[in-house]
Amino acid sequence: MRTWLATLAQTWRAALTDKGTLLMFIVAPVLYAFFYPWPYTTQELRRVPVAIVDLDHSNIARQIGRFTQASPRLDLRFVTASEAEARRALARREIEGYVLLPADMKREILRGQGVVLPVLADGAYFLINKVVLSGFGEVIGTVSAGAELRQLQARGAPKQQAALNRSPLNLSMVPLFNPTEGYGSYVVPAVAVLIIQQLLLMGSAMWVGTWFETRRSPEPLLGVWSARTAAFASLGLLSAAWFFGPVFRFFDYGYGGNVGAAALLLLPFCWGIAALGVALGALLADRERALQALLCSSLPMAFLSGFSWPREALPAALVTAGDFIPAVVGIQTFLRLNQMGATLAEVRPFAELLLLQALAYSVLAAGALSWRARRADPQPAKTSPAP
Repeated sequence: MRTWLATLAQTWRAALTDKGTLLMFIVAPVLYAFFYPWPYTTQELRRVPVAIVDLDHSNIARQIGRFTQASPRLDLRFVTASEAEARRALARREIEGYVLLPADMKREILRGQGVVLPVLADGAYFLINKVVLSGFGEVIGTVSAGAELRQLQARGAPKQQAALNRSPLNLSMVPLFNPTEGYGSYVVPAVAVLIIQQLLLMGSAMWVGTWFETRRSPEPLLGVWSARTAAFASLGLLSAAWFFGPVFRFFDYGYGGNVGAAALLLLPFCWGIAALGVALGALLADRERALQALLCSSLPMAFLSGFSWPREALPAALVTAGDFIPAVVGIQTFLRLNQMGATLAEVRPFAELLLLQALAYSVLAAGALSWRARRADPQPAKTSPAP
């Protein structure tokens, strides 16, 4: 036991005195913790510049303009009678979208006929496009509701009865796990799990690759390398505690839903990643090669994880592939525990996958180390016959 603890401490010291692994284990988590969430501190996209192309010049058109100015989502830059002018402004990015109010709009409304108001925006920027469409949708919906109420009242319906007839069912939407409905609160807690994995994976693979570059003699597998894997996993636990605690609290993301279960499942999560890093480092036996192999893997893992696109909508083969990646399972697990307050029983399928990953990658690491040790054994010297 004393030898195991000594190896653990020696690995900590070696990892934290190597500039490359120090960057992965300590410096990068601190930098990512503020560099990545900072652009999303406003949470919601507001005051998007827009225009109105008014071909009707009626009081209803002017009312739409006033409601657009009052909208927290939109920033009305100008009203014009030329759609070509609005298109030029959209091409120059002076505005992000515009609504076209057709001629005779008021007359058609007074006749009780439906009027289609086209809203044009640049679909290349999906968040901006969504705000333009939803902002104009709210404005036009509010004006339309007022017009319908006036028509019902003109037909003799009392004010309250007209409101009830116009909207018999009212929808009240209350966000449960993202109260601000902000993009940062949605994306950063998920990406943080992927960051923890990639930094731990690259740091441990780099350290092991460097070790095999400089040392060729075999060592006992279970004792020495289990201590080294535990050292890497503990550094991953430190990184996870940093993100899940101070960082989430500082940026006011959802945190602390089920601390005990999250802490418990971080153990197999970080152990599995560290064991996988040891296996990759032993198989590649090269510091730079391990880093190169892992740098290009972050984006595919993000798409498999289920926060940018629902996992239920992925092909079955990709869902199965994601079950072999700790971060993919970890995102599904820790979002439920940290942000939604799920119980351990409610995340049991993901907990079982994390335990199976930790076991499977430990076996893989033992096999890779054994294979590398056999390759490192010196070949017996050949003897030449005596003259």
